[in-house]
Amino acid sequence: MTRPPADRADSLRRSEIRVLFDAAARLGDDVIRLEVGEPSFTTPVHVIEAAAKAARDGHTGYGPNGGLLSLRELLAEKLRRVNGIEASTDEIVVTPGAMNALYSVYLALLSAGDEVLLPTPGFPNMDETIRLLGGAPVFYPLSADAGFLPDVGALEALVTERTRILFVNTPANPTGAVYPAPLMGDLVEFAARHDIWLLCDEVYDEMVLSPGCVHTAAAPFDTDGRVITVCSFSKVYAMTGWRVGYAAAPRPVADLLRKLQEPLVSCPSTISQKAAEAALTGPRAPYDEMLAAYRNRRSAALDAAAAAGVGAVASDGTLYMLLDVSAAGVDDLEFALGLLESQSVSVAPGSVFGPGGRGWARISLAAEESAITEGVRRLAKALHA
Repeated sequence: MTRPPADRADSLRRSEIRVLFDAAARLGDDVIRLEVGEPSFTTPVHVIEAAAKAARDGHTGYGPNGGLLSLRELLAEKLRRVNGIEASTDEIVVTPGAMNALYSVYLALLSAGDEVLLPTPGFPNMDETIRLLGGAPVFYPLSADAGFLPDVGALEALVTERTRILFVNTPANPTGAVYPAPLMGDLVEFAARHDIWLLCDEVYDEMVLSPGCVHTAAAPFDTDGRVITVCSFSKVYAMTGWRVGYAAAPRPVADLLRKLQEPLVSCPSTISQKAAEAALTGPRAPYDEMLAAYRNRRSAALDAAAAAGVGAVASDGTLYMLLDVSAAGVDDLEFALGLLESQSVSVAPGSVFGPGGRGWARISLAAEESAITEGVRRLAKALHA
């Protein structure tokens, strides 16, 4: 480069998960890949066929900035049925993946120096996104002893005059915690008391693994229009590469998000949206089978960890599980790279999930069951070496 890049871009830190991803890819097909939540299932046939038909029928042009009305109508019904959220089509914005929705929300709401309360361990892209937009991430700890659930009292101590947004994620990546209804109500009340936005990442809303456990959305507790909900087709519907997410937001925020789509991405893919419509209206059997497989894999991973003497968190939701690697006595990334080199197993180092992730490694239940159990066995071998 003849001139240096912008400071905000140059200072952006690369995810350690992607460091492991690239390192594992260089080693070839013999590596057990447990670092990324890429479902082992192909997108169901009826979804693929619907996309092909949409392309043949001419749905290949630009669409509305905020998504096709036909898809938003289906999403309004889904949000009502699954999440208990009453949202009009004008309050729903379809985006190229949930990450784009989250980025757009921060872009719409944050000014330079504004603070966002973030969980740790927590979704790793959030703090870098906030920094990129000139905001300041402020971490609130999630304790294993408390089931990785936020403590509202601890949140109180972190609020300042610059606090703008409280971000929550349930079912949660990487902890697998599913927040109970009373807690969700308390978090909405907390946001109202401090007059801040509550941004809820609920992309795993239909991926609850524990019997009797129920996902509860925050928006039904909202009485003054401060809750924004982000969901996705990627994990629940095995559609990671189709890039379809969506946000349900109060009308003024939804209008901003639609406006921001034009300079950011113009519009989400029309063909992908037609595929998403088929996912919502087609047979449920493929998704029920996927969920059953994830539940079986969780049980197998827990059994393998117990047999190998590795502490594990029984995830209530998502397709992830945390393993305790604090006994390694080295930096999490160093342990993960050493595990890859010595045992050909790739995991996500806990440090990527913020300061609260140190001493943990995240594995994905998206891999085949045999790969998960063998990966846990090899991790134990490296941990106890």
